[in-house]
Amino acid sequence: MEVVAGIDIGGTNTVIGLVTREGICLRQQSMYTRVEGNFTDYINKVVEIVGQLMAEKDDNLTLVGIGVGAPNGSYSLGAIVDAPNLVWKGVLPVCKDLTERLRVPSALTNDANAAALGEMLFGAAKGLKHFIVVTLGTGLGSGIVVDGKLLVGSDGFAGELGHTTVKPWGRQCGCGKKGCLETYVSAPGIRRTAFKLLADSNSQSILRTYPFEQLTAKCITQAALKGDKVAREAFEYTGKILGMKLADTVAVLSPEAIILFGGLSNAGELIFEPTKRHLEENLFSVFKNKVKLIPSGLKDENAAVLGAAALIWKELEGKIQP
Repeated sequence: MEVVAGIDIGGTNTVIGLVTREGICLRQQSMYTRVEGNFTDYINKVVEIVGQLMAEKDDNLTLVGIGVGAPNGSYSLGAIVDAPNLVWKGVLPVCKDLTERLRVPSALTNDANAAALGEMLFGAAKGLKHFIVVTLGTGLGSGIVVDGKLLVGSDGFAGELGHTTVKPWGRQCGCGKKGCLETYVSAPGIRRTAFKLLADSNSQSILRTYPFEQLTAKCITQAALKGDKVAREAFEYTGKILGMKLADTVAVLSPEAIILFGGLSNAGELIFEPTKRHLEENLFSVFKNKVKLIPSGLKDENAAVLGAAALIWKELEGKIQP
C-alpha cells in the first residue's frame, strides 16, 4: 500500500504520521521540536521516526512522498524561513534534507496552507472551489483557495492574514510588528485579552486565580462555559476582532466559506457566534448572508498531519500550481 508521511512542525512539538491516499492516518508519533543539537540533528530524528513508523507493522507499506506543514514555510523554496517560534533561524532547507535522506519527493508549505489542502481533500471543503481556512493556535494563519487552487503568491508566502494590522501601534507581535491580528485572535491573544479585562475591572472571575503563564485558552474556555463574565467578554472581544477582519477579507476574495481550524476553534459557539455576528455586521452589502462560517471537517487528533499529507498527495497528482 502506498502511503505518505505527513509532518506537522510546531514550535513545541512535531507530529509525524503515515497517511493513505484516502486520508486515513494509519499511525503517528510525536517528538519535541526543540531537540538538543542543530537543525541537522532535528532532521535526523524526524527521519528516524519515519523509519520506525514504516517498520512498525508488517503491512507492506511503500513510502511515496513527504508533506510538511510548518510556520513560515515557503512552498516555492521548500524551506522554513526565519520562523519566530522555532529556535533555528535563517533558511532551513527541509525538503532538500528529507528528500536526500528518504529518497522520495517532498513538499512544504505553511501550516495554514496545509490545513486548507487537508480540508479540500479530506474535510469540510470537499466540493468547494473558493474558501479560506483560518488556523487559530499559537498564532493565526490562513490558507486561501481560489478556483480550486491554493494561493501561494510569487514567493510562496501568500496568506499571512495573521500579520495584517488590526490596531496601529497595538500589541507587540513575535514577528516584530505591532497590532497584528494574531496578537488579538489566537490562544496567546485571548489570554492577553483576558488579563487586560481583569486589569480594567473589579469583576469577580475565576481567571483571577491564575498567574499569567498558567492561564491558557482552555482555562478561559472552561470558565466561559461556566458563565464567567470576564471569560465570556474575552471571547466576545476576540470574535469581534476576527469577524471584522474576516469581513475585510471577504471583500477582497469573495469565498464560499471560511473554515476555522485549530485549538481556539474548539471552543465552539463561544468563538463562532460572536465571529459570525460581527462578520455579518461588517460585510459589504453584496456579501451579506452568503459566506458560511464552519468548523474543520478533519479529525482533531491528526488534522495537521492530514493537512501536510494532502499537500504531497496533491503534489504527486500535479494539482498544485505556484
